[in-house]
Amino acid sequence: MKVKKIPMRSCVVTREKLPKQELIRVVRTPNQEVIIDLTGKANGRGAYLKKDLEVFEKAKKTKVLDKILEIEVKDEIYEELKKTL
Repeated sequence: MKVKKIPMRSCVVTREKLPKQELIRVVRTPNQEVIIDLTGKANGRGAYLKKDLEVFEKAKKTKVLDKILEIEVKDEIYEELKKTL
């Protein structure tokens, strides 16, 4: 039996390589909107965050998502992220 490969992604805050299931993907769509992608398959530029409240707070404080996605991330997105954690 063949062993299935686990997709690994890097958290933009901690720079840790983690399995994709342990991260939340935030996407800038081609329409210049920022959404939280729970499926992991939405079109656009994505950034991964570790599912951890400390990492989330650090991302909000340093505005790392603004830099990675090259667009201003509104507070509503951060509130939605906090609820999903």
